[in-house]
Amino acid sequence: MTDLLQSVADGVALGSLYALAALGIGLVFGVMRLVNFAYGEVITASAYTLLLTQGLPIVLRVLLAVAVAVAMSLAMEFVFRPLRVATPATMLVTTFAISFMLQSVAVLVFGTRGEAMTFLTGLNSAFELGGVRIRWITVVAIVVATTLLAATAYLLDRTDIGLQMRAAAADFQTARLLGVRATRVIVFAFALSGVLAAVVAMMLAVQRPLATPTFGFLVIIPALVGVVVGGLDRLLPATIGGFAIGFATVVLGNLLPSDSRVFLNSALFGLVIVVLLFKPSGLFVRGPVSVERL
Repeated sequence: MTDLLQSVADGVALGSLYALAALGIGLVFGVMRLVNFAYGEVITASAYTLLLTQGLPIVLRVLLAVAVAVAMSLAMEFVFRPLRVATPATMLVTTFAISFMLQSVAVLVFGTRGEAMTFLTGLNSAFELGGVRIRWITVVAIVVATTLLAATAYLLDRTDIGLQMRAAAADFQTARLLGVRATRVIVFAFALSGVLAAVVAMMLAVQRPLATPTFGFLVIIPALVGVVVGGLDRLLPATIGGFAIGFATVVLGNLLPSDSRVFLNSALFGLVIVVLLFKPSGLFVRGPVSVERL
């Protein structure tokens, strides 16, 4: 029983990270219908910023990590801007190209072996609760993820720019005709996704203090799986899907025999195929929705 509770605690922590990554992906998809595979490189850039700023005050390191992630997100928006009228397939291939190009740049600059970094290492200490060892980073991840998700929900529901983003996500062309400034909404969505990417990078840097060229790419793939499983066309279902994949990865990984864990990722990707075949709108989407071919 204790092992199961330990798995649940760890699963909630990883699920919270994937939920934030899924939310960042969903924000951009909502306003541009763009599945941004290069989003992982924004997380990687933020991680390398933490690596290069070791020795500086922690507050300054955090601010620089966020600034770099936002700047890279805005640079991507500028690159993608001419492709707004392109086909979804063209935009998807472009994000793949940018992702692998940025990974190659990271390999040339930093090498393939990765470099150790220190960032809030004290959060890796643990306390016991009912026989379950819970790391402080687990508590921080849950609190930060919950706070950011609630803040994003408030922004979308209660602010002018949030309402414009929701309108753009529902019907972009009609929203433009009704006066929504497309560029402003898209830029804001990319900037907000950059902030979320920086938060993901910082929490991962505590748990996995090794900066590598694939630091963010290894996070973005399961997060994308969660977005597809939850519902690519809706922010809340996409976020829930990201959490579900992270939670299931840890819990099932601990429950399965050691010789069967190698098949876990295959099972998760198989789940995507099943969802796309039988409920392409997503497991957590209710009511009729339009399904786009990418």
